[in-house]
Parts: sequence; C-alpha cells; structure tokens
Amino acid sequence: MNSKPPVCAASTSLTLPAASNRYEYAQLDDGERAATPLAEEVALAIAYNGLNQAVMLVSPTDLDDFVVGFSIGSGLVTGTDDIYDIKLSGTGSALYADVEIASRAFWQLKDQRRQLAGTSGCGLCGVEALEQALPDLTALPGAPLPPVAWLADLRKRIDAFQPLGQHCGAVHAALFMDRHGELLMGREDIGRHNALDKLIGALLRQRIDTSGGLAIVTSRCSLELIQKVLRARIQTLVSLSAPTGLALQWARKHNLNLIHLPKHSAPRVYSPASE
Repeated sequence: MNSKPPVCAASTSLTLPAASNRYEYAQLDDGERAATPLAEEVALAIAYNGLNQAVMLVSPTDLDDFVVGFSIGSGLVTGTDDIYDIKLSGTGSALYADVEIASRAFWQLKDQRRQLAGTSGCGLCGVEALEQALPDLTALPGAPLPPVAWLADLRKRIDAFQPLGQHCGAVHAALFMDRHGELLMGREDIGRHNALDKLIGALLRQRIDTSGGLAIVTSRCSLELIQKVLRARIQTLVSLSAPTGLALQWARKHNLNLIHLPKHSAPRVYSPASE
C-alpha cells in the first residue's frame, strides 16, 4: 500500500514556452508586411506510473491544472486522492508529464486501457470501444437553475478572464461562477476540452466548493464536455454555443442543468426539459 500523502501539485518546476509569440505576415493585396501575436501549442505526453497513456496538444499554460483535470475528467482516476505527484519536464514544443497515481487507480487504468491520440479538435480520439465513449456515469442530484440576472452581459464580463484570447485569439475558455453569481476563475487553451480540464483541475487543486455554482464554456458543447462536468460533479453548464443533440440527451438523463447563451437572444434552458 502506498503510504505517500496525496498531492496535486507538480514536484518539479518547469520553464514553459510563451503562450503566444509575434509572427510576421504579408497582406495578400499589396504585400505590405506586419506582425501579429499567435497562440502557441505544445505536445504534452502524459504517463501514469511510467505507462504512456496520451499525447495531447495544449496551450503551454496551467499544465498542473490540466493534468489533474484531464485525469479526472477522462475517468482515468476517480479523484485527487489518487494523484500523488506530477513531474513536468521537456523543452520547446515537446513536454512530458509523469504522473504518480495510487496502485488501485493504476490497476483500474490498465484494466480499461485505452490509447488516446489527443488533438485540439476532438476529445474522444483513439477510443476503441463504444462502452468507453459512452460510459455509465452517476447522475447528479439535481440543482435549481441559476437566476437569469447571473447571465446578463456574461459575454462581455468573461473578457477579463480571457487574456490570451483577447491578445491573440485562437483559444477557448472555461470559467467558473460561484454560488453568488460571481465569476471566480477562468482557464484558456487551444482545445475546448483542454480548457475545461484546466478549469476542473484548478477547482479541485484549490479545493473550491462548486455547489450552487456553474461552469461556462465558450466553445461548442458536445458530449465529452458533458461527461467531464458530470465527473467533476458541477451541476450547471452554460455554453456560449449550441449543444449537440447527444449532449442534450445526456444532460437530461444525468440531471445536469444545460443552458445555451445565444449571442442575440435570451438564455435557452435545454435541461431540464420544460414541462
């Protein structure tokens, strides 16, 4: 039995590449040259107890949060108590995360072994079985819908939590609003599911009580985002883009409040279903 106390902070420091750099370009019509900042991405290889599990393309920010959120949001471990240590290493665009997890969690991981060839565009790449893509998850107990006032001018208010997006674009954001309707934190990434993983990881590592609060995603709301929120036990998800039909079905089945915030109309409650 492993006697080490569980931790969710990297034990090694790593100098990460810049989140954005300036690049030159030429105007197509007149050839005039200029420069603009662009978001950077790196390949992060993740291994659990020495066993290679996934390679994800991520923005080089908040990688500790990402590893914790990815591990739990993907169902690879059940909670932060299973994560003992995270060692980050590498240089340039090739980084490595060696994650030490509890023996129990490691054996479960090997039993459900799956190869994830992660990309910034798809959170289910490499899943080999339908049972893994559509897992049996525990339904939420159900929670009241947030007051409509909490969502007023939300698109404008979240700008302050998207510094990278405001600087160079090309990234998604995931944010958390607490039980008082206050925006508490945000995380950004080139991958929409990566941004949510980072947010979940930050909430867990900082032991923030999520009851009565809600997660907000700026991206398309598809099934894997629903699954991550369910595993994190966050009871309300607000998406700035419309959900897919399957995402809606899963939200209703698992008692997740699912709200779409259109750009030019009132918030739409897709789950729970209207009577």
